[in-house]
Amino acid sequence: MEYITEPERRIPVIRDVDVLVVGGGPAGLMAAQAAAEGGNHRVMLVESRSYLGGNLTIGLPVLAFLGPRGDQVIYGGAQRFIDRLRARGAASGHKPCKLHMSLTIIDPEEAKNVAFELMEEAGVEVRLYTFVSDAIVEDGVVKGVVVESKAGRQAILARRVIDCTGDGDVAFRAGVPCSKGDAEGGMQPPTLMFSMRGVDVQALRDAIVLHPETYDMDRMPAEQFREGNFITVGLRGRIEEARRSGLDVPVSRTILISGLKPDEIWVNMTRVNGTDSTDPESYTRCEVVARRQMRVVTEYLRRFVPGFAQAEVDKVAPFTGIRESRVIRGKYILTAEDILGGKHFDDKVCLAGYPVDIHHSRGGDCSMYFCDDAYEIPYRVLVPANVGGLLVAGRCASMNHEAMAATRVMSTCMALGEAAGTAARLSLETGVDVGSVDIPLLQQTLVSQGVRLV
Repeated sequence: MEYITEPERRIPVIRDVDVLVVGGGPAGLMAAQAAAEGGNHRVMLVESRSYLGGNLTIGLPVLAFLGPRGDQVIYGGAQRFIDRLRARGAASGHKPCKLHMSLTIIDPEEAKNVAFELMEEAGVEVRLYTFVSDAIVEDGVVKGVVVESKAGRQAILARRVIDCTGDGDVAFRAGVPCSKGDAEGGMQPPTLMFSMRGVDVQALRDAIVLHPETYDMDRMPAEQFREGNFITVGLRGRIEEARRSGLDVPVSRTILISGLKPDEIWVNMTRVNGTDSTDPESYTRCEVVARRQMRVVTEYLRRFVPGFAQAEVDKVAPFTGIRESRVIRGKYILTAEDILGGKHFDDKVCLAGYPVDIHHSRGGDCSMYFCDDAYEIPYRVLVPANVGGLLVAGRCASMNHEAMAATRVMSTCMALGEAAGTAARLSLETGVDVGSVDIPLLQQTLVSQGVRLV
């Protein structure tokens, strides 16, 4: 590889804040809001896109507000976000689901609006169109970040930094050990979501309820589809028939999500194996291939799935959603054994209920492993093993490949973001590093904010 030498230059410091949150997705929104609670600290949120919300804006349902026993496990800021959407008719309730514990349908565009409103109300300064390109580290402590935008190369200093990038960008640049994927480096493939309108949703319901032997569902009883919001995962026989007809459908299961409009269905069926979202060449290829797959999936639905004969593509997500990339090595690495065995942690900051859901890095299928009850996530997964001043929340926190397959869903990421933002705030108020926050105080504060920990 050829290199050039960049000349030394002075980088202007454009902000000096108390808490800097990098990444405005589900975790970042909750982290920024929690860090700004009380209005005593200057909080800034940096986002590379033109809007806030991340995966909340791409047509996905929010899964697993409810746990395996049917009781609600995610509350706090995440629930208040949904409450605000529901008040506008832009979200459903939490409908129980045998496969996903629960699903909550949201309007992607209204989620963007609520995200901006929450940041404004909390007094969080938001900066869009800005990429973080480096971390500023002094004596093993993160002191801020270097950013790039059309304004050039600039620096933002902060007393505490929270990495909610999903890819662990700040942590990686700060020298935190990171890993990707399984033992062979295989990562769960991403999906480009899209919606279709003009769907005869009742015809789809009737086919599943009246002919389950043909329109089969994974684990979910046919009666689950009789009324209310739903997500299909199945119709494997239909896909096999389509493949025999010559259609190269990229997945083994038909995953469809009912929208808030009566003729709307969101489609979760593109899969681009081998994608690495930390490599722009790979991510670019992913977007191109996903668009090509979308045409195949659309033809499959029109020809082989009841209700889609007259349907048309209405919206396409603004980016391909990533399931897996970097995860950090924190003070504790959560494992699937911890989740499935219901391990208890003295420093728990979150309950979650989503199962271990691994989309295979090769082929188009998935493996799922279910819990008997909600499980605990410890604070230590948010704390990098070797640097101070930094917390990492969301799917890039310290989990192994299998555990991250459970904790990657948005409800859990929102809860982890709230824990990180609250911890950053408390660390400033008590004058300790984020790795030394008083755990009982943190837990007490989270509970006072509506978080469930028992």
